[in-house]
Amino acid sequence: MKSKQKLPIAQLIAGVDEVGRGPLAGPVVAAAVILHPEQPIEGLADSKKLSEKRRESLDLIIRERAYSWSLGRAEVEEIDRINILQASLLAMKRAVEGLAEAPGHAMVDGKHLPQLSCSAEAVIGGDSRVEVISAASIIAKVARDREMVELDLKYPGYGLARHKGYPTKQHLQGLEDLGVSPIHRRSFGPVKRLLD
Repeated sequence: MKSKQKLPIAQLIAGVDEVGRGPLAGPVVAAAVILHPEQPIEGLADSKKLSEKRRESLDLIIRERAYSWSLGRAEVEEIDRINILQASLLAMKRAVEGLAEAPGHAMVDGKHLPQLSCSAEAVIGGDSRVEVISAASIIAKVARDREMVELDLKYPGYGLARHKGYPTKQHLQGLEDLGVSPIHRRSFGPVKRLLD
């Protein structure tokens, strides 16, 4: 949560994106970013299309130059209780609510909108088409990826640092060999099958 000199509310446009809908483990993490009009950031793009090194570099720049930014999340228990779509929307709502100043408008990647106290629009493919959404995409991905590396130390054997919780062959084999950990999403098919 970072904010600088006040801007008029009409200029407070938040970009919102989430990361982590597809993995079998870990939280879903969202970010909301309001870029500063006088501090442009070169190279913003969909986080999935950037190298890890470039994402890390841009993450630092975004956090430094953005007018405001915030992360939100929904935990594994919430994902299992309300489903991944609703958990993603909840994480996005939390990210927007965490901004130092409420935005006048939000541009949200995808086709679904969280319930927000400001006007909002869904932008399909927004993470590659709208810079402020790209910025949110980048800081959300970097934050979640770092967390999955930490969780790999706590829950070794699944390969979380490598695949970030996605259902790779290595991850599925880890589930077979080690069983389900507390950070696995029990409502997701490959995990649920092991519990039945």
